[in-house]
Amino acid sequence: MRVPCVAAGYYHLEKSALTSDGYLDTGDIATIDPLGYVQIVDRAKDIVKSGGKWISSLEIENAATLFPGVGLAAVIGIPDPKWDERALLLVTSSTGGGIDLDDFRDHLAGKLPKWWLPDEIRIVDSLPLGATGKIDKEVLRAQLLG
Repeated sequence: MRVPCVAAGYYHLEKSALTSDGYLDTGDIATIDPLGYVQIVDRAKDIVKSGGKWISSLEIENAATLFPGVGLAAVIGIPDPKWDERALLLVTSSTGGGIDLDDFRDHLAGKLPKWWLPDEIRIVDSLPLGATGKIDKEVLRAQLLG
């Protein structure tokens, strides 16, 4: 989509934020339905690429946070010898209590395609947050993947 006015760059960024054909690359992955409605499905850097298919980290996180007792949820892709990447789901407890992983897995299985289900789920005390209060996946990747 083109608009009549768009910023050519970001503050303190030396290079142009525009593609060679004049589009602003936001880093978002989106779909457009037949009626023209746009839905942002994930960020390009956060999507999990597994076996040649894309898995939306955002949809897994949204499904996870609907489970009672889950506070924050973050998904990152971790290396997998067979599938290239698989989803690792990290969650915090909103109540300070435990989360029944069997019930939690059943909950996710009812909301997501089977091949999207994380192979590994970790309950953690906290997740790194950036200045805007969002989970900082860059820091998370550095902590877990080096």
